[in-house]
Amino acid sequence: MSDGCVDCTHLKRYHSDLIADGVVLGDELNVAGVSPEANTNEPSLQLPDIPADPAADQLPPPQQQQAPGEWMPRGYTRLTVMDGKTISHRKCALDICEGPLVNYKDGRFCDGHSNLRDVCGIIPCGRPVRQPGALTCDDLLHIDWQRKYDNRFSRMSFPGVQRVIRRQQADGENSGETGPALRIELGALGETPGNQVVHSFRAKTTYCLQTVQWACAYPIGWGKCYRSESSPQVLAILDRIWAEYPESKPSFIAYDDTCSLLRHIVTQDSDSTWLLTTKFIVDAWHYIGHRATDILCRLWCNPAPTNGSQPDLILVAQDGNGSTHQTCAFNTETAEQLNSWLSGFEPQLRQMSDVNYDFFVHVLMMIYAERVQKQVEKKDLGLSEEFWAEATGV
Repeated sequence: MSDGCVDCTHLKRYHSDLIADGVVLGDELNVAGVSPEANTNEPSLQLPDIPADPAADQLPPPQQQQAPGEWMPRGYTRLTVMDGKTISHRKCALDICEGPLVNYKDGRFCDGHSNLRDVCGIIPCGRPVRQPGALTCDDLLHIDWQRKYDNRFSRMSFPGVQRVIRRQQADGENSGETGPALRIELGALGETPGNQVVHSFRAKTTYCLQTVQWACAYPIGWGKCYRSESSPQVLAILDRIWAEYPESKPSFIAYDDTCSLLRHIVTQDSDSTWLLTTKFIVDAWHYIGHRATDILCRLWCNPAPTNGSQPDLILVAQDGNGSTHQTCAFNTETAEQLNSWLSGFEPQLRQMSDVNYDFFVHVLMMIYAERVQKQVEKKDLGLSEEFWAEATGV
């Protein structure tokens, strides 16, 4: 674990500090440093309009701590940023299996499911393949569907892809998407639509690489989500990283879907130590797109609420006119910088075995950590003895 720096570790702030600094408190929906117009699409929404949330009811309302007296340790806060990046490697063809492939050249199954090579790839057919090396049984419908699956891109030249995209755009099929999309439609198999046919014709891939780092960009750990970026998998990664360092859990964790993660923790394990040590917030960029009617997200996950309910997340600054205003205390977007750097290694990682992938990612994290540490030393951003004396009294 890193010793931290001024970008990720701050002296603890209290509500009385905001008042002493002359801060004008704002709306609980808004994020400090973001214009009111960009903060929310529903600025006039009032508390009575918000439906009840059983998960939020299990969390006590945020309570303000009293500032310590003079000469007393002030304490400190530290923020962690987490994000998922769709850098994957191949795995067993069964969706429910996380096992590594036996053969990464052209294999489909892990060692535990290698017997399925002799079973029809249409699930749940279960009949033996018609001949060694075949992917389906002797059912003509299965043979024909597999042939269409193999040929779905065979006639698609680049001009052909462009024509399909233009047609989909003209038909409005890409409405709501950020860019052009190419979707090849497969015919139905019996009464099952083509996009709902479950098969094992090719190996699947892991879903994403989950990175965890301090707000200064220093990597802490990482993990893999296998089927989706689900809250149980994300929580398991956090549990593993801090299993041997429970006393070093961060004060805050910023994540784009942390309201779902927090709801999962509350409903599945209301006695979780995470609820005692850490507050879960949504990073500033994603928070402005979250629903204002989500009471749990609104009260607990705002990355820098202007109403003063989370003074640790607020700093006070003056503009050129001498006016005092609130700004975010932490950069919650550092994960985007790490993920952008990792993108340069994506082609190599996608072709690796699970062992090579894990080793390579771990080495990349060490290299990135060294880069961040050098920047901290170069800019003299390390935490001073005076900081620790004020924070801990030692």
